[in-house]
Amino acid sequence: MTRCFRSCLLSFALLTTSQARATTAERIVLDPQISSMLAAVSASDLRSIDSGLLQFGTRNAFSEQIDNPKRGVFAARDWIRTQFESIATRSGGRMTVSFDEYTQPKTENTPRAVRISSVIATLRGDDPSGRTYVISSHYDSRNSDGNDTIKDAPGADDNGSGVACVIEAAKVMAATAFHGTIIFATYDGEEQGLFGSAHHAKTLRDAGVPVEGDLNNDIIGASRGHEGPAEPYSVRLFSEALSRDAAIARVNLTGSENDSPSRELARFVKSVAEAYVPMHANLIYRADRFLRGGDQMSFTDQGFPAVRFVEPHENYDHQHQDIRVENGIQYGDLQKFMDFDFLAGVTRMNVAALAELALGPARPGRVEMVNSALGYSATLRWNIVSQASSYEIVWRATTAPVWQHVRNVGNVTQFTVPVNKDESIFAVRAVDARGHRSPAVFPVPVRQ
Repeated sequence: MTRCFRSCLLSFALLTTSQARATTAERIVLDPQISSMLAAVSASDLRSIDSGLLQFGTRNAFSEQIDNPKRGVFAARDWIRTQFESIATRSGGRMTVSFDEYTQPKTENTPRAVRISSVIATLRGDDPSGRTYVISSHYDSRNSDGNDTIKDAPGADDNGSGVACVIEAAKVMAATAFHGTIIFATYDGEEQGLFGSAHHAKTLRDAGVPVEGDLNNDIIGASRGHEGPAEPYSVRLFSEALSRDAAIARVNLTGSENDSPSRELARFVKSVAEAYVPMHANLIYRADRFLRGGDQMSFTDQGFPAVRFVEPHENYDHQHQDIRVENGIQYGDLQKFMDFDFLAGVTRMNVAALAELALGPARPGRVEMVNSALGYSATLRWNIVSQASSYEIVWRATTAPVWQHVRNVGNVTQFTVPVNKDESIFAVRAVDARGHRSPAVFPVPVRQ
């Protein structure tokens, strides 16, 4: 791809604040190792993966009882596991593949209990903390009837596209040694109620796994919507504002309603992905679309940061529809509506952000803004991050969507920025010797 949006994306940055010697916050140091991974992403391989999923006719979660190795959700599950196991041979023993299984009881909207079986590939990192990042999708599909197991439900875009992205990401990343552990997840039962992801996210939480981010991919394969021209260089990135345990009074006092861990993850993904890939990540400050939801919500329900990638313009004639032609309109989630060059771009955005997360340092812990007296500056402090060689303080206007200013303050754990704390939003992020950065962490105000 030859088009580049980086200059446009940086055009909104404010002028340098000379008093604080700040620079624009999104000057990413490009890593040749990450660029090599992105170059290996293949639109033709993504098409092949998507075609492999289509061969099973339906992947409805209730087709698990079909006794046919060429049809149904478990036939697709076994095929996905084979893809991951082949990829794992490149990892030097660091990648393992397993099923995350349980029996989901009958719900108000389902006909019976059902065996849910997600396919999980784990690429172990070397950070002793076990910090973990998830790239997720769901492999089940549906037609007009969410519980129908008879008619075909190809699910080329919803969500063959997301599964193809996750498998392709595993392929290009498996040979690299990372600090953070990466989980490549393809969930079952999303269409009936986020069954697979809810079980897996809770399992991770119960096991004490420090999940620092989930990048969920669901419906990312088409660049043209129901109306209008194609938009092949843009993708939507959804993130929720407040966690369920947020203290509203404190949020109102500090102005942190737009700085949840998920929002900081979204800003991080946008800045890194756009630096490496000539595409635009359109930040949507909302958990998901109206009347819809995705597996990232299972992670935020457990207190983990999570975001969702979605194509720029969905076509609902191609989602949750029986395959048919009515009044000259083709309905159904068919591969002919896919744009695999677009899907390759979104996959590269995922890989760039995920690699930066897992190669770079962990987020700073216990970030605080010290308020010992009235004043015109901002003093922040934080705990040491083992892989960090320095730290950056970033800030923006309270009404700005992304970070506007940055100052590298060196290898210290407290610093005062001569910027009025009452008029800006601040955060701290870690930087390693190669220039990899962590997501920013919003400070908790303390008196001292």
